[in-house]
Amino acid sequence: MIFLYILIGLVVGLALGYVVRQNLANKKVGSAEGRADKILEDAKNKERELLLEAKSKSLEIIDQAKKTENEFRTQIVRFEERIDRREKELNTKEQDLDQGKKQLEAKQATIQQTLEEAKEIKTKQLATLEKIAGLSREEAGKVLMENAEKTISEEMVKLHRKLLAGARESAEKEASRIIAQAIDRVVSDVTAETTTTTVALPNEDLKGRIIGKEGRNIRAFEQMMGVEILIDDSPDTVVLSGFNAIRRHIAKLTLEKLVSDGRIHPARIEEAYEKSKAEINEQIKTAGEEAVYELGITSFPPKLVHLIGRLLFRTSYGQNVLRHSVEMAKLASLMAEELGADQQIVKQGALLHDIGKALDQDMEGTHVEIGRKIAEKFGLDNKVIEAIESHHHDTDVAEHAHKHEGPLSVEALIVDAADTISGGRPGARKDSFENYVKRLTDLENIANSYEGVEKTYAIQGGRELRVFITPTKIDDLAAQKLAREIANRLENELKFPGEIRVVVIRETRIVEYAR
Repeated sequence: MIFLYILIGLVVGLALGYVVRQNLANKKVGSAEGRADKILEDAKNKERELLLEAKSKSLEIIDQAKKTENEFRTQIVRFEERIDRREKELNTKEQDLDQGKKQLEAKQATIQQTLEEAKEIKTKQLATLEKIAGLSREEAGKVLMENAEKTISEEMVKLHRKLLAGARESAEKEASRIIAQAIDRVVSDVTAETTTTTVALPNEDLKGRIIGKEGRNIRAFEQMMGVEILIDDSPDTVVLSGFNAIRRHIAKLTLEKLVSDGRIHPARIEEAYEKSKAEINEQIKTAGEEAVYELGITSFPPKLVHLIGRLLFRTSYGQNVLRHSVEMAKLASLMAEELGADQQIVKQGALLHDIGKALDQDMEGTHVEIGRKIAEKFGLDNKVIEAIESHHHDTDVAEHAHKHEGPLSVEALIVDAADTISGGRPGARKDSFENYVKRLTDLENIANSYEGVEKTYAIQGGRELRVFITPTKIDDLAAQKLAREIANRLENELKFPGEIRVVVIRETRIVEYAR
């Protein structure tokens, strides 16, 4: 009986196990099918999203292509208009040349007729002299030749003067037209020169944090940046002072980073300084690349382009040197096009004419001398170097005459003219007359304070100081010492960019009279 119960229990257990196992298997199958359906649904949704995104991007690409196509079409229309304008100008010039040629041919015919008339007069005079005066043929011929030569010479002189006056008048008109056209087509912004930069602060408490405990932070900042921080009574403001504009801008970026972060200590200052210096270097690189790209110059190496970019932070009498150089290059290119000169040479010479100012605060020598060295280092064309040397025509052309044979190239003269136009146009430079006179007066007063100085002249806009001394009071050795002392005082008492050349002149004159 017990065995029967056990057997029945086993049968019932096996049946229940089978049923439970079938239920579990059915649940697993249903779960797998559900997951598969969900995956398929997700895949379809993803497919729809991708299709919509692809359609959106394709529409954007089509719109961009249409915009680019419109821009290209606009540029093509502009180029066609410019070509038509140039063709009209060339036709006008061709007509002027034809007219001038006809006038020259007419004058040549007049000269030929005058010569024939002179020959007829000579023949008649010879016959008359032989008949009436009883002169020999040789003597009569000599008299007639002298008279004819005198008459023809007078006519030729008159004609030469007339042609020369006409040529000068037409040359002046043509030069005025070319310059006016170049100025009319070139426009450039003007920026004011400054030696200070202002940084705004969120609150007054930051001034104390900038100074730091016992001035630790401000000393570290000034030593690292090479500028001076002026903390005055101006609310929520500090001023960065220094002649080197690049250092000032790096210092400004660094201080702004420190103020924004709130942590100000020497280690943090150094970290912010490195980041700011990298940003300014990138800005310099971009400025140089944009300048050469705008002018279509592709032959400059990257290091020279970087030097060009440094001019973005350099000003001269309120005029930004990089913008001034680009403006000059455009003016020079337009004038070179009219005069048949090499446009690439004049654009390179104009863009690099003040390249020495990129380094004149870090190297000894005038910006002209430094610019010549830079051009020679990068192996630029001799005409470009000549343009750099001669753009300050008040001194450099005279030096050129001693170094080279022959006059300056037409490209150098065009660069010189473009420099004068760009710097001399109204509003280009903002240095007041009072500041200019004061700067020159300070230079002369320092030199005049020494005993034995007869007179002084500050020339070249204050870049050179000429000191004339009394030879009976100061000998040659003392003159050398005087030049060094004056230079030291200028460095200690005055603030100026670049350098000032001090020239001490000791001249002895001895006069005697013979009676």
